[in-house]
Amino acid sequence: MRIIAIADIHGCSMAWDTLLSMIKLQGDDLIITLGDYVDRGPDSNGVLERLITLHKTGQLVALRGNHEILMLEARHSPQQFDAWFKWGGDQTLASYPTTGKKPKLETIPAHHWEFLENLCVNYWETEHHFFVHGNVDSQLPLNQQPTEQLFGAKFHHAKPHISGKTMVCGHTRQTSGKPVNLGYAICIDTWVYGQGWLTGLDINSGKIWQANQIGHFRTGWIDEFKPI
Repeated sequence: MRIIAIADIHGCSMAWDTLLSMIKLQGDDLIITLGDYVDRGPDSNGVLERLITLHKTGQLVALRGNHEILMLEARHSPQQFDAWFKWGGDQTLASYPTTGKKPKLETIPAHHWEFLENLCVNYWETEHHFFVHGNVDSQLPLNQQPTEQLFGAKFHHAKPHISGKTMVCGHTRQTSGKPVNLGYAICIDTWVYGQGWLTGLDINSGKIWQANQIGHFRTGWIDEFKPI
């Protein structure tokens, strides 16, 4: 059984499709996506459809990211809508069919809201790893982490967690296109919506796959990125 983490997709369905074709998903694989499916890129609608289809197979654990939180909050007030719209929500709404001049939340189908609100989770853990979008307080158990830490904290000052498990996260974009591997913490957000790559990591073998929005791909090993 492979457990494969995939970081921030940000509406980049071309990179997602290329990455999945490289991985060649097997029947007992588990994919863990680390949040930020929407905003920035051109096809948030298509990315959510792909994730929902995969989730129905039982082979996907989908985490929420800060952009999903902003999108969900956008329903609550005009001020929160404007905040999300300026932070990438404009690209998300543009990926849905609309008949009016201004994209509206009503164009987003109910099953997309259901996925983001009720089927996505805040974190996930296995025997030797745990998965979050942002970062954690190293001295608190996962079930006591503040939401602002899970969704918003950057990777820059990651410390070993009290559980002894390795953290795998996204959120902090690596504009080099390369993951960061501290041994006890790994960041695999490699800036796919910019000029980087979408990264998948097999946490057991350490193999990585990367794909970008123009269909290019490459592979490697996470140990290549350990500090010397």
